[in-house]
Amino acid sequence: MRKLSVAMFGACLSAMLVSAPQYSGQAIAAEGKEPLVEFGLMTWPEVEAALAAGKTTALFYTGGTEQRGPQNANAGHNLMGEAIVKEIALRLGNAIAMPVLPYTPNNASPDLPGTIGLTPEILEAVLERVAEQAIITGFKNVVLMGDHGGGQPNAYINAADKLNAKYAGQGIHVYYCDEVYRAANDAFNDWLADNGYPPGAHGAIADTSMMLYLGGEKWVRSAELPTAVGDPPAQPGQGLQANPDGVNNGIFGDARRSSAELGKRALEMKIEYGVRQIRGFIGTGS
Repeated sequence: MRKLSVAMFGACLSAMLVSAPQYSGQAIAAEGKEPLVEFGLMTWPEVEAALAAGKTTALFYTGGTEQRGPQNANAGHNLMGEAIVKEIALRLGNAIAMPVLPYTPNNASPDLPGTIGLTPEILEAVLERVAEQAIITGFKNVVLMGDHGGGQPNAYINAADKLNAKYAGQGIHVYYCDEVYRAANDAFNDWLADNGYPPGAHGAIADTSMMLYLGGEKWVRSAELPTAVGDPPAQPGQGLQANPDGVNNGIFGDARRSSAELGKRALEMKIEYGVRQIRGFIGTGS
């Protein structure tokens, strides 16, 4: 990885201080009856008490700010990420959800002006920095995961490997949880295919449905759904390449049959895959 200048790294960290919108959709766990697991909503004595009680796993979830077709809010990755990482922390019982990182590798475009992105090198440096800050704070396990494909897996794996080498033998571990993204997405897409839904990727049924479930009209412009179809999704291994002769509206696939019911199913899959993999890393204890 090439070294970052102090100014460049400082600018990146400053950008991270811009808070993503708070999750305000339908709660998966009953509101008012759940423990406080969001680091950004806790006071320092509450963090101290949580660590003493065994909540020594920090969950870092990366989102992303990017256009998501004409129907979806640009902060979709961050909005969904906040709901996912909070619920994972609640189900684990020994974890704290750190603030979602709102920027990941991507490139802005004047044609579809909804994207603000980083480079993989900057993301890797940020992941390494914030994970080590969590370690210094007192967390024994740090889990890195993301809602956006940019930077996965290399930035996450490299950051984890560096810190695992640095803290070897000290009872501290950094993990990359990849199944909450790729495996869960693939499983949901398989379910869609088995049940007669069209294939899709960015801006299509999966994320549009999750945003409908969590945020409704606030996050998804339902008036755009009847025409929410774009270019065909890329074949495996090809990446998301816009078709120069296509619609070029930011959608890869067909989002017209999106629904809150489908969104609940997709969200639950991501949470279940994440919880299962993290438990495999650290067990049910701290």
